[in-house]
Amino acid sequence: MYETPYNRYSAVAYARRWALDRNSKYYDFEKIGGDCTNFASQCIYAGAGVMNYTKITGWYYRNTEDRTAAWTGVNYLYEFLTKNKGPGPFGHVVSRNQVQPGDIVQLGTGSGTFYHTSVITETTPKTLVTAHSFDALDRPLSSYTYGNIRYIHIDGVYN
Repeated sequence: MYETPYNRYSAVAYARRWALDRNSKYYDFEKIGGDCTNFASQCIYAGAGVMNYTKITGWYYRNTEDRTAAWTGVNYLYEFLTKNKGPGPFGHVVSRNQVQPGDIVQLGTGSGTFYHTSVITETTPKTLVTAHSFDALDRPLSSYTYGNIRYIHIDGVYN
């Protein structure tokens, strides 16, 4: 297995293209719990180009019945990205001033339950995010209300 760069440009371009629409290749989970992490995974995949087909602990989407929890679940995506040693993207938690376009931000309650995933599309002068579930295109992160926040920097991709 070897490491390749994460294509941030492709991730951001995908995010902006599909922020206010839906790619028919993927199911829209909006009415059954939310589509935010599904959308973030699509964006990450656009920048990574590699899925991890490990059952249960991997990160992939073939269809609604054949996918992992990490593809659509906020905390599962976090666990996958920060612990992945197999194929696919990997990253780590960073501070606000270390994020780059194409990275992920997750919002949570004050008690630490994370409930929303967005893709960072710009970092200067403001941090802008793009997301599904309350669709947003280049929305200022500062306009959200949340009790907790974590930033996940995508370091690269294992092939």
